Amino acid sequence: MTPTSATTDPVPPGNPAAGRAHWERTADQLLSALRPYASPGHALVRLPGPASHNGAWSDGLEGFARSFLLAAFRLRGADGADPGGLAEWYAAGLAAGVDPASPERWPSFKESNQAKVEAASVALALHETRPWIWDRLSRRVQRQALDWLGAMVGTDMPQNNWIWFQAVTEAFARGAGGDWRQEDLDRTIALTDEWYAGDGWYSDGLTGGRHRNFDHYNGWAMHLYPLWYCRMLGDAAPPGLLDRYRARLRRFLADQRLLVGANGSPLIQGRSLTYRFAALAPVWTGALFDATPLAPGETRALASRMLGHFTSHGAVDGDGLLTLGWHRPFRPLLQGYSGPASPYWASKGFIGLLLPPDHAVWTERESPLAVERSDFSRTLRAPGWLVSGTASDGVVRVVNHGADHTDPARPHSDDPAYARLAYSTHTAPETPADPAGGPVDSTVTLVDTEGRAAHRRPLERIAVDGATGVSRSRAHWPADERWDPFGGPDTEYRLGPWITVASVLRGPVEIRLVRVDPVRSDDRPGPWRLRLGGWSLPVGARDSGGHTSWDERASAGVTGAGGLWSTVVALRGFSTAETHRATDSNALGAVSATPVLWTEGPVPYGAPLAAAVHLGGDRLRPDQLPRLTVRFEGSDEEPAPGAAVEAEVAWPDGSTDTVRLPAPPPAGDRWQDSYRA
Repeated sequence: MTPTSATTDPVPPGNPAAGRAHWERTADQLLSALRPYASPGHALVRLPGPASHNGAWSDGLEGFARSFLLAAFRLRGADGADPGGLAEWYAAGLAAGVDPASPERWPSFKESNQAKVEAASVALALHETRPWIWDRLSRRVQRQALDWLGAMVGTDMPQNNWIWFQAVTEAFARGAGGDWRQEDLDRTIALTDEWYAGDGWYSDGLTGGRHRNFDHYNGWAMHLYPLWYCRMLGDAAPPGLLDRYRARLRRFLADQRLLVGANGSPLIQGRSLTYRFAALAPVWTGALFDATPLAPGETRALASRMLGHFTSHGAVDGDGLLTLGWHRPFRPLLQGYSGPASPYWASKGFIGLLLPPDHAVWTERESPLAVERSDFSRTLRAPGWLVSGTASDGVVRVVNHGADHTDPARPHSDDPAYARLAYSTHTAPETPADPAGGPVDSTVTLVDTEGRAAHRRPLERIAVDGATGVSRSRAHWPADERWDPFGGPDTEYRLGPWITVASVLRGPVEIRLVRVDPVRSDDRPGPWRLRLGGWSLPVGARDSGGHTSWDERASAGVTGAGGLWSTVVALRGFSTAETHRATDSNALGAVSATPVLWTEGPVPYGAPLAAAVHLGGDRLRPDQLPRLTVRFEGSDEEPAPGAAVEAEVAWPDGSTDTVRLPAPPPAGDRWQDSYRA
């Protein structure tokens, strides 16, 4: 098929506009747009918009530090050529920020914990610009800067990517004559090894002692900072450490290259999505450190497509500022720590400017992206993802049976960025302002008589292998109308039965199977109905999709504003269909719609239900659907109590996938009938 408007490349391969000069101009424009919002001495950059929960003072430091990182890449990449006066401007801001007597001083780490994050950007920027900024500062300013950075030594850090903010800050201080502590550096290296989940993937810390925390932080933090730490230490880095980190990044990029759509969009999953093209950080870092399996033309294509994707879809406003959102400004996508300057972590997307103009990444023509070359499927065992890319529409889909970034020992409300069954490069999870009804899109859930849907987190991975994945969760509902995506200490939950979900992924089609099981053998089914939601798409103001007929099987379909189709078709157990319409709950459009299937009444325990879930550039055809055969352990016709269910999925091309839905754990194995987190 001809790519739709949803997949059109905003910067065609080989276009000179995507070259190094274009990146330099873009960096200059972003930096110049910030200057009107700086304090008189440049130490604080206070951008318009509501403050984060860290407060306006911390947000002002964030504006300086994150833009300083961009300025550092620009200055270092130009070998000190500085017609815009970046070095002088940021040196002045640094001097005012670290002066305890300055009215523009930066908050200490005790006054703002977020300052630890920004200190790492300051340290990296000072390292990269040392000949033009640090070495030209007065000894007094250098001492004040080292005093401000030195407060990081020995401090407690959250057990996630934050440990690297301490390590790179102390690495700079070590080389500049400041305070540092070997124990801090050793702990950071040891924890990073503990969090390595294999195949190039890091869990961003451990939750409940397990590798569960997978998102873009794997690339723009857990791979970036270790390599920069080695860069900053040089010969003082521990023997073999640089090679270890290079090998891990090389392996990760073999997977990440698959997680970018032909439209240039990275996977829309996880928190801090407003950092946007910071997702390029590991791609550029791989090229810089000779730690990439990608050909130079593919590296450049990934970079130019992604930058072009965002700049052509409203990420930069009329004043030249990066907005809080994905494409357009969109606050439901944000976290409490997101302030007006937070999007400038996208500065990491400009690491490529450190590559000289004669580097092959800049001189070779762009090559097609992985999803443009051919269809592919992959099993990413570390995060527990099934991946499918289709060249005809440029879409990359991920079915999630392993990552949810939450404690497995207690229930949580679903965070749309982690708890959905599926994510893609062309769709965004629904993030409604009033989620009392519970999750709809990319879910299988129970809905009570009041219309409230059960939540999935935490999920328990059962199996991820080949084209199949299986996970389980215990249905739970917030006991009141309040909704806390992190399941805070005051959140009480009502608990329900077990829900086991299996997926078989082939091209644009996922066969989704589900069984619902009691916690105790004498539990009666209901009063819940089962709801299965497909992919949510932005739609026109008047179009919310419609029902379709498939040999009298329940089905629903949505045609997105970008030309994609989202369809669900009942294969077993679902009897009715509808289209769920929403407003202002999708990062890709003001109006969105999701096709949905329902059971007619309470779900029989142990009985498997199944549906086809489709996302693609063409309408789903009957000849794309497989034949489904279900077998019951210990019985030919119906499930026996506590027995497993096996499903065979026979595709039209003759290939077959088999997946097993096991029985739930014994009663009393997980939680009580009510639970206060």
